[in-house]
Amino acid sequence: MRVPSLTLAVAGATLLAPAALPVPAAALPPGERSTARGGGAVAATDLLARLGDCRQISRGRYRTDTDSPANVPVCGTRDAVYWKADLDVDCDGQSTARCNRRTDPQFSDATAYEPPDGRHLNAETLPYIVVPAASRIWDPGKDGVRGGSIAAVVYRDRVQYAVVADTGPRDLIGEASYATARRLGIRADPRGGGAPSGVTYIVFRNSRVDHIDDDAAAAAAGVRLARLFVADR
Repeated sequence: MRVPSLTLAVAGATLLAPAALPVPAAALPPGERSTARGGGAVAATDLLARLGDCRQISRGRYRTDTDSPANVPVCGTRDAVYWKADLDVDCDGQSTARCNRRTDPQFSDATAYEPPDGRHLNAETLPYIVVPAASRIWDPGKDGVRGGSIAAVVYRDRVQYAVVADTGPRDLIGEASYATARRLGIRADPRGGGAPSGVTYIVFRNSRVDHIDDDAAAAAAGVRLARLFVADR
């Protein structure tokens, strides 16, 4: 029996558009642990195996840094889009002890997508990813990637579910929040942390949470979507 398309698996209310050292998962509070080994979670190896060879859907390729070559394509399957890149740490949103203008010279107090009540997101506690702004290279919205979309970020043997919450430069890719990096065991320092390579970002097409800042809802939806994705051969 064919598993239902993921595009119908998660739907929610429309969102309002804009306005450290590595920590072992076991040392984090229960709400901050990577979902790689949680009950019923999908293994990182299974998610990566499901992707297969890249079917490029972007017209061009992205740089991971301003001085790097443009060699990262955005790939697609029927139910997801994905790319393999580095991870630069994004601290944008609320000013906190670890995310502020002092710790991050490029800090901004707002993200591209925020809750309907206008509160700023907290990069220190909310796992989110950044997608490139729409351009001739790729328009995320045309492939079902918008604010609040559910993503699975894979690094080594860990999987962290997150939401799409910010946009970056039109020609750069590979960025996620402080919380995403921390839960993946990556050094969460906006100045010199992150990972130089080996990070896979999978965004489930046309998925969305009701509240972009609801970490628990995003994680639950991520697990459900990942199970469907892996099962749908």
